[in-house]
Amino acid sequence: MPSIKGLFRKKILIPLAIFIGGILFAAAFSATLEYTNTTEFCVSCHTMQTNYLEYQDSLHYKNPSGVQASCADCHVAKPLIPKMVDKVIAIKDVYHEIVGTINTPEKFEARRWHMATVVWDKMERTDSRECRTCHELKNMDLSEQGRSARLRHSRAEDQGQTCIECHKAFVHNMPVRPDD
Repeated sequence: MPSIKGLFRKKILIPLAIFIGGILFAAAFSATLEYTNTTEFCVSCHTMQTNYLEYQDSLHYKNPSGVQASCADCHVAKPLIPKMVDKVIAIKDVYHEIVGTINTPEKFEARRWHMATVVWDKMERTDSRECRTCHELKNMDLSEQGRSARLRHSRAEDQGQTCIECHKAFVHNMPVRPDD
């Protein structure tokens, strides 16, 4: 017959320890996700300084409304599963920084077209999901836009276009397409 102490450990202590461990893991995981979504973290690699300077010159950084989009607002999905996929894919940039593939401005520029097309392809596949967090076409007051923007946004909505089809290099400089 099992002892009371053995039953207590088996029925209460072990499950309680697992539960507390799960809470601690979830808290650490959440804090890590939150920290790696900060602009400060994103630009901590020196090769991202080029992107950061371009971002600082954009309306996503400074605009009349005072609303500022961070790196993660544009590059990381909000829902958990797509966010995790984005984080795993982003590891490649850290890898390329460490192994020296993009660790100088010249090497960064040499790979810039490839890196940009990866982001653009993702935005097309997801119907510019991150853009639409702030810029949903159906919520735009087209009458407040300039004539050209009004026509293009109206046409984009009618044709089911996604943001990135027209807004490549809106925040970052357009990379030079390599000669194939």
